[in-house]
Amino acid sequence: MIPVPKYPEGANLLRDKVVVVTAAAGTGIGSAVAKRALEEGARVVISDWHERRLGEKAAELGDVHAIPCDVTQEDQVQALIDGTAEHYGRVDVLINNAGLGGTKSIVDMADEEWARVIDVTLNGTFRATRAAVNRFIAQGDGGVIVNNASVIGWRAQAGQAHYAAAKAGVMALTRCAAVDVAEHGIRVNAVAPSLAMHPFLAKVTSEELLTELTAREVSGRAAEPWEVANVMVFLASEYSSYLTGEVVSVSSQHA
Repeated sequence: MIPVPKYPEGANLLRDKVVVVTAAAGTGIGSAVAKRALEEGARVVISDWHERRLGEKAAELGDVHAIPCDVTQEDQVQALIDGTAEHYGRVDVLINNAGLGGTKSIVDMADEEWARVIDVTLNGTFRATRAAVNRFIAQGDGGVIVNNASVIGWRAQAGQAHYAAAKAGVMALTRCAAVDVAEHGIRVNAVAPSLAMHPFLAKVTSEELLTELTAREVSGRAAEPWEVANVMVFLASEYSSYLTGEVVSVSSQHA
């Protein structure tokens, strides 16, 4: 197994940028990217539908502004972007991290189960992207969106039809949105992680499946959430200034 590398120090890649992160109250990629953005000099707004956990995460991270938001509700999404601009004066980066998974064979999947995953994971990304790009256009000096997709948007896995369809949709949305807003100097990219280990994933996924998924990684281990967050920070920064409409696979899987 390739060991986990040393946690990197910040290098001011996002100095003075205002960064919004959706679904940041948990223990996974959202909270990791909020922490990394802070360490890279950003002013950070975190959001989540769960207000208690959101407050706890804000207290843990320290110098962040928290705005509750359910990405399935258009008025709350708009309030998140507007509230960020009111608090910090502008918005520079949106990290679309909100997503909902689950395991269910398509044979047994109800319409409601399908629709819920699509609404949070794909429609929520669309709603937040639309609100952010309109803010960016009004500001007149560009902006960046980084979406959280998944390698499951490319690779089949049993019981994941709804989640895979949603994440494939996020990839397509990323590419098309990038074309739509390029003339405004706005960039839209996505990451596609394979397996990032955190307590919530371990809680909702069987040990057998985690073992199987880990075996596909040539590194012999899952990614740490901050390793995915590092790529998202890179895509949000000027170091990726020529990248738009791209989906970057963050994995060590066999080809």
